[in-house]
Amino acid sequence: MDKYVYLRHIQDTNEHLFYAMLVRYTAELMSIVYTPTVGEACQRFSHTYRGTLRGLYISLQDAGQVRQIMDNWPTSDVTTIVITDGERILGLGDLGVNGMGISIGKLSLYTACAGINPACQMPVHIDVGTNNEANLKDPYYLGLRQHRERGPAYDALVQEFFDAAQDKFGPTVLIQFEDFGNVNAFRLLKNFQHKACTFNDDIQGTASVALAGLFASESLTGKKLSDHTFLFQGAGEAGTGIADMISYAISVESDIDIQEARKKIFLVDSHGLVTKARLTELQHHKLNYAHECVNDDVEPIVCSNLLEALEYVKPSVLIGVSAIPKAFDKNMLHQMAQLNKRPIIFALSNPTSKAECTAQEAYEWTDGMAIFSSGSPFDPVTLSDGRTFSPGQGNNAYIFPGVGLGVLAAGSTKITNYDMFLAAKSLAEQVTDKELKVGSLYPPLENIRSVSAHIASTVAANSYETGVATNFPRPNDMLEYCQSLMYDPFNPNVDD
Repeated sequence: MDKYVYLRHIQDTNEHLFYAMLVRYTAELMSIVYTPTVGEACQRFSHTYRGTLRGLYISLQDAGQVRQIMDNWPTSDVTTIVITDGERILGLGDLGVNGMGISIGKLSLYTACAGINPACQMPVHIDVGTNNEANLKDPYYLGLRQHRERGPAYDALVQEFFDAAQDKFGPTVLIQFEDFGNVNAFRLLKNFQHKACTFNDDIQGTASVALAGLFASESLTGKKLSDHTFLFQGAGEAGTGIADMISYAISVESDIDIQEARKKIFLVDSHGLVTKARLTELQHHKLNYAHECVNDDVEPIVCSNLLEALEYVKPSVLIGVSAIPKAFDKNMLHQMAQLNKRPIIFALSNPTSKAECTAQEAYEWTDGMAIFSSGSPFDPVTLSDGRTFSPGQGNNAYIFPGVGLGVLAAGSTKITNYDMFLAAKSLAEQVTDKELKVGSLYPPLENIRSVSAHIASTVAANSYETGVATNFPRPNDMLEYCQSLMYDPFNPNVDD
């Protein structure tokens, strides 16, 4: 945490130096400026706040004045915005205005990983209150001291912000949703994704990086996506987002109806396996995965927990996005190894303390046969027989910076599911046999700028092909063009 505070001080006083450090030592510093350290930083945000003018705070009290407030932002050429309301920060829950640390950290990675100019960024927090009683009682808490607004005033404030941002910065300004609560996350994405250049990283970014890991694993398992059966522990933003992306990818690659593709995917929430027998109690975003599950007597199957669901579904891929520590126990992982020659185990919850299992557990309890990825970093694992694995972290930073650079390069007005599919494909194609051999499904973080440039060129090309690009003429060499746009902290423009 001390390192985080020190780096933030450097960011506020010498931004070029901050990014020079972050670019040169990406692997070492990413876990400090973002997950897992940023979680603790957000929890302590009000207590470590130093009065820096980094970030735009919009509260319910600002309704009707958002455009006027935005005019006070020091630059007029903002291209990239990360917005949160602080309701679901990582696996830590409602942190209220303390969630601003997430918007700041995310934009730092846009610059470090894809070279998006930091002078053209805007971290935003929409303060609609908090239901975190500890925050409300904290004398140092910076936000509104009221419980969360859930009614029309919330929607009106978000709409006013989007209208103001697009009016001031244009229809190509990228607005990324970050760490909204489940209900708002899905409906806001549905409402704005066809009206603005926007995406939700928790839903679509997480899904894309997970899909990339599955694509990369194909050479290890000899199986295509459509050959797998998937079981999720967790049915929130990340879980259903990944499920939606997998079913979309299966439908694209296998040329089958997406409804058919969804039959390969099962979700477990806090009440057990999601099935049609539970339709009346399910949230809307889970309904597509509520399958007809019956026994030989055509009676509804009831699986009240993950173990029962695993025994019923017999998956080849087990994905954890529940923020329940140790949800994947020894018995479950042993069963996965019995069911599959190479079981795929993704423990994607953040921060590390919320992971469904550790890398050590995944490899030991499957006798080294697991294909493992995690949402937070783990050290290499050496088994008793001498085999060593260096698992890759399924970090969203592999996806969202490159997607951001791509849409900015093309001047895109929309971001589609196909963009996220293409980003996953591009990422998987950059994983080498050497990396797969030691257990990593992702390229080294040291290569992240090259990875992002390739993803950006793919996404930008798709924007031109689908008619949502506005930057003309179209560059002849898209990769070279994307690379030319990248901010270089070692040789910054004096006007930046």
